[in-house]
Amino acid sequence: MRVLVIGGAGYVAFITLPYLIQRHELRIYDRVAPKHDAVTEFIKGDVCDFEAVRAASEGCDALLYMAMGRYIPIGTPYAENVDALTSSLDANVKGVYLSLYAANTAGIQHAVYTSSMSIYSEENLYERYFPDEDLTPDARDNYGFTKRMGEMVCQNACRERGMSVNALRLCFPRPDADWRAKTTDDKPTIATAASDVASAFEAALHFRAGYQAFMLSGDYKNRILNMSKAKRLLGWEPLARPDK
Repeated sequence: MRVLVIGGAGYVAFITLPYLIQRHELRIYDRVAPKHDAVTEFIKGDVCDFEAVRAASEGCDALLYMAMGRYIPIGTPYAENVDALTSSLDANVKGVYLSLYAANTAGIQHAVYTSSMSIYSEENLYERYFPDEDLTPDARDNYGFTKRMGEMVCQNACRERGMSVNALRLCFPRPDADWRAKTTDDKPTIATAASDVASAFEAALHFRAGYQAFMLSGDYKNRILNMSKAKRLLGWEPLARPDK
């Protein structure tokens, strides 16, 4: 499959695309060149440039949207981060809308949106239980709020343009070795090994059924997140296990 990867030079792309390049042609679209070798072609551009995204979409079979903007720690004064706030809105809302529109105009009917479990408040995170994807998002910080707005944009693209979009709510992706070293069987974890994130991307690139959201994490015992929907529809579940 020929996949247009928007935001393919970022951190999540860095740890997951080396898995996907083994099965797909990856056309990376980003403002900076990727620091990894998992790239078939690189096009420099901005997510808010409609015509550039449309041109980059030509000849591709699917869109993988990985742009995320700048992360702003909770509690950081607004006045100190106007540029970062604008970046998040551009990447997670405006850019999502324009990219889906442009890609569809170029003939792409299917997309995978890299969402985040940050759409939920991080307060008392390990004391909460997430029963399913219908749990109402409650994040108030800029990143989580704009990420859930991005999901609404994806839903709209499905209704307005007849596209199929899978929103994957990722949870602290990290390299496999790092995940194994910091995870123990007796303690719940929601961080996710890169190989598991990549296999979720792979499954989501193929599954097409309107708009669907999926909670994903390395919580292989489902003690914090119920990931039965991902297993049922994507055939996905986390396979990484701790060394101890």
